[in-house]
Amino acid sequence: MKKLYFVMALLIVASMVLTACGGTPTAAPTAAPTEPPVVATEAPTAAPTEPPVVELTQADCVKPEVFCVGLVTDVGKVNDKSFNQSAWEGVQQSQTDGVADLVQFIETSDAKDYAKNIATFGDAGFDVIVTVGFGLTEATFAAGAAYPDLKFIGVDQFQAWQFTEDTADDSANVTGLNFPEDNAGFLVGALASMMSASHKIGAVCGTDVVPPVWRFGEGYKAGAAYADGMNGTTTEVFVVYHSDVGFDKTFTDPEWGAQTAKSMMDQGADAIFGCGGLTGNGAITAAAQAGAYAIGVDADQYLTLPEAAPRMLSSAMKLITPGVAELAAMAKDGTIAAGNFTGLAGYAPFHDLDGEVSAEIKAAMEAINAGLLDGSITTGVAPTKPAE
Repeated sequence: MKKLYFVMALLIVASMVLTACGGTPTAAPTAAPTEPPVVATEAPTAAPTEPPVVELTQADCVKPEVFCVGLVTDVGKVNDKSFNQSAWEGVQQSQTDGVADLVQFIETSDAKDYAKNIATFGDAGFDVIVTVGFGLTEATFAAGAAYPDLKFIGVDQFQAWQFTEDTADDSANVTGLNFPEDNAGFLVGALASMMSASHKIGAVCGTDVVPPVWRFGEGYKAGAAYADGMNGTTTEVFVVYHSDVGFDKTFTDPEWGAQTAKSMMDQGADAIFGCGGLTGNGAITAAAQAGAYAIGVDADQYLTLPEAAPRMLSSAMKLITPGVAELAAMAKDGTIAAGNFTGLAGYAPFHDLDGEVSAEIKAAMEAINAGLLDGSITTGVAPTKPAE
């Protein structure tokens, strides 16, 4: 009996051990998802990069592949909204056109610095040097001899040596950019005469020692007289030149210009032509503020003199900007010729005052301009002021 109990006990114990060892089955743990296998491909192409921008300096101008154009102003600033500015815009245009790689300017504050300022560009190896204004004629010619491998463009600098028999004074690398200022003055003089209600008009100019300024003023008188002859009118023309001061003041005196214009308007003038840099700008602005017609010079000053724009009737234009750009391009391709190059002149649009200009006056202006261009109309103005 004891043996039976012992065997039964063993069976019970064995059953318990087997149950403890087996337990309740559980699901196998889910394996972590694996990334898809990496398939080898060609390396991605890098995005194209722009070539680095290289900032050129004066030091680069000695390199034959770098074409440099420098400009030396007449006394005054490069942003005079007239003569210097128009020439500088021509130099900038040469860069826009892909002609010049580097362009720079030097502003002249005193006429005694002309030669030094030109030499700054000459010593740096600039290819073309543009000098602005009649006053730089001698300095430009001397620099041409000092730097025979460079090209010089003298704006408003007539090269008289071209017409002399003495070849010792000839220059092979100086080109004067000149304009028929008397034609431009003639056009706006005729316009002022036809538009004037009082038949009194004025012009406030820089010094008449500078031939282009004198041609502007005298052309203005001649144009008014021509219009009078067409229409049977008589116009009184006041023309004053600021010849009582030196070159350092004559074109940079807007206060004198404004006062002179006011004096003319006090005498009944209702149209004022300003021809003389900042001096002329002072006259134009004073005229516009008084409600008179204002007439600009050199460039279309409606675009550059906003304070006078509402009363800007027109401007006596010398197309300086395209003339400078064209000569710079010719200097680069080797087609520029020493001597004189004649640019174009004309008159600017009427802009805001277009509605005040009658169809008859517009037709007359077109006919006068055509006559000046084909030579059937002449101004009668000499190239330079006759000796007194």
